[in-house]
Amino acid sequence: MKKNMKKIVTNFALIVLMISLQSQLVYSQQQKLAQTGMKFLNVSLDARASAFGDAITSLETNSSAMFYNPASMARLESFADITLGSTQFIADINYYNAAVSIVPFDGQYGVIGLSFISVDYGQFLGTVRADNEQGYLDVGTFSPTAISFGIGYAKALSEKFAVGGNVKYVRQSLGTSVLKDVTTYSGTNSYQGAVTEDNKLDVLAFDFGVLYKTGFESLNLGMSVRNFSREVKYKKEGFQLPLIFQIGASFNFADLFEVDKKQHSFLVTVDANHPRDYPEQLNIGAEYTFMDLISFRAGYSTPNDERKFSYGVGLKEDNGGIDVAIDYSYTPFGIFSDVHRISLNFAY
Repeated sequence: MKKNMKKIVTNFALIVLMISLQSQLVYSQQQKLAQTGMKFLNVSLDARASAFGDAITSLETNSSAMFYNPASMARLESFADITLGSTQFIADINYYNAAVSIVPFDGQYGVIGLSFISVDYGQFLGTVRADNEQGYLDVGTFSPTAISFGIGYAKALSEKFAVGGNVKYVRQSLGTSVLKDVTTYSGTNSYQGAVTEDNKLDVLAFDFGVLYKTGFESLNLGMSVRNFSREVKYKKEGFQLPLIFQIGASFNFADLFEVDKKQHSFLVTVDANHPRDYPEQLNIGAEYTFMDLISFRAGYSTPNDERKFSYGVGLKEDNGGIDVAIDYSYTPFGIFSDVHRISLNFAY
């Protein structure tokens, strides 16, 4: 047994080292970072995932996998899985998300999923320049919004290998802007009329992912590519969506001891992220679960200017054939307000 434990720990350590070295190697070779838009697509929405520090790529999860690695939902045991979530983000920005996965014909033809994201940026004051004491005129208020609808599919091709993908319709509106003031300033500071235009864009984006069960106990490897799309633009300058490549590994260290995994579980995950628009990051997460009922989680992300540590807790219960889970995560965000996430999951 000691020999087997040593082998498993050695393999996991080597994989973590390779992931870390790959992240640092790419970072050292990076010369130029591209600019991206529609950044809401890369905000972590699931409370359990964010409590892991977003090191979730190699974990088999529920319908929320469509926001991270769609291949991770390929082996769902329930017929239907529903996830609802809310994120209280910085700057009073609120995110709402939902995901539904269905496993028809006992998974013989794979898993089908639907996902939804909505962003409420709040209300902003609009102005135009004017030759008055204040130097501007009020033009009312505007409310930017963003939404994403997705359809996903995942299939376990063998006992070890699973693949998945999403197609997403993404739309963002920055509200209306004033093209030309057509009224003569009358001595008031209020807006009376102007030529305006809507600033909105929509585009199709794609996600791809794979999940590989190595066969060494619970050691898993995962990879995903998210937000692949064509270039879009509002005015003259074009930009890309926030494309991100992730590779990760996970292992339940309870496998090293003769314990009932339904009583004790200690899961460790590591992800290396290669985004289009900021330096590479290494994310590390851990979760201890007692009696398959309550879980305590923590995560760390580096390098990161404001967001480094994250914490969370989760409860799960089988209620008459319907599994109900509630998860909460807390992320200190430096000079910004703290971020709170809550997710509900129902599996039937």
